[in-house]
Amino acid sequence: MRTVIGRLVGDQRVRFLAVGATNTIVGYLVFSAFTLWIFAGVHLGYLLSLALSYVVGITLAFVLYRRFVFPVHGHLLRDFARFVSVYLVAIGINAAALPLLVEVAHVPPLIAQLIILVVTTVLSFFGHKKFSFRRSGAEQPLPASNAE
Repeated sequence: MRTVIGRLVGDQRVRFLAVGATNTIVGYLVFSAFTLWIFAGVHLGYLLSLALSYVVGITLAFVLYRRFVFPVHGHLLRDFARFVSVYLVAIGINAAALPLLVEVAHVPPLIAQLIILVVTTVLSFFGHKKFSFRRSGAEQPLPASNAE
């Protein structure tokens, strides 16, 4: 009989959220480090920090999602291009929806971002599962991708 922890670790959705949380924390720490130490005092340095933290964050997320959430092999560059495109869709939705919710619907910014985060997280899960790491019937995923 599987333990509760074993079932949680075996659940792809839980692994997706765990990797996402890890990536969010690392991304924030990288952004903070760049902002406080590398680009401190640089005009618009926080924007450079943001761009570089996205590069680090997307790369880390790709490696972790590909290894632990949607374990596949082969097609590395294709998978990465698809992965980035899913992220770009999520960023685009965020950039469009946030001002609409805040300026038009008068939702407080923190609440609006939380709503968008929930929506984009769900969309990202399915985008990565069905697009980024999708394999044809002949290209079966590795056995570790067992659970939902």
